[in-house]
Amino acid sequence: MPYDWNRTEAGSNVQELHLWPHQSLRPKGYAWFLGITFALMALPLVALLGTPVLWGVLPFVLLVVGGIWFALDRNRRDTQILEILTLTGDMARLVRLDPHGERKEWACNRYWVHAEMHDADGPVPHYVTLHGAGREVEIGAFLSEDERLSLYDDLNIRLHRSG
Repeated sequence: MPYDWNRTEAGSNVQELHLWPHQSLRPKGYAWFLGITFALMALPLVALLGTPVLWGVLPFVLLVVGGIWFALDRNRRDTQILEILTLTGDMARLVRLDPHGERKEWACNRYWVHAEMHDADGPVPHYVTLHGAGREVEIGAFLSEDERLSLYDDLNIRLHRSG
């Protein structure tokens, strides 16, 4: 599951929740996929070796492989998101680190924080938000539907537990 609870220090009442988008294609798999795609697309070109037609078809093969490389790389960069929810005895702090280096922070007295699930009226089904300090902030919108349901249950348990 792409989120993890951990205590920051042994015996401490500080808990951290780290959330990140699921990455199904690891760097090694990324390289293999691009290499195999290029090899499979270049295989029919073997029959064209030594003919002028090769030079007419080759740019299109390279364009397709370059497009696949660009799309996969862009997707990988756009999903470099990290959300960190820190719960102390009396405070809750949410920090979101976006792929472009932007940092967003929200903090509230833990007593006033509550999690809410929007079953159908959010941008995604079972949209989870935190309320407190006069603001509503989203958490884990990039998770799958089942993961958001599990996150909501975890948040309710941890938020209402005293440190």
